[in-house]
Amino acid sequence: MRVFGLIGLVLALLIVGVLVKKQMATPLAVVPGLPAPASGEGADRTARGQTRQLQQDIQKSLDAAAQQQRRAMPEEAN
Repeated sequence: MRVFGLIGLVLALLIVGVLVKKQMATPLAVVPGLPAPASGEGADRTARGQTRQLQQDIQKSLDAAAQQQRRAMPEEAN
């Protein structure tokens, strides 16, 4: 019985090894409709711009939520 378990384990490792080898050999595909990633300094500016935009969006959402909460509090107090 142990022989079958060992053979199964070796077979599973062999299959995983073949799949990893195929995955590593396949070049990365570009998704249609998305801009290709830029290299060098331009990519850095793009990433910084996206990060800054995300921070601004989050800040706006938090400010809007705080404004709604401030409006609701006086009504609850009465």
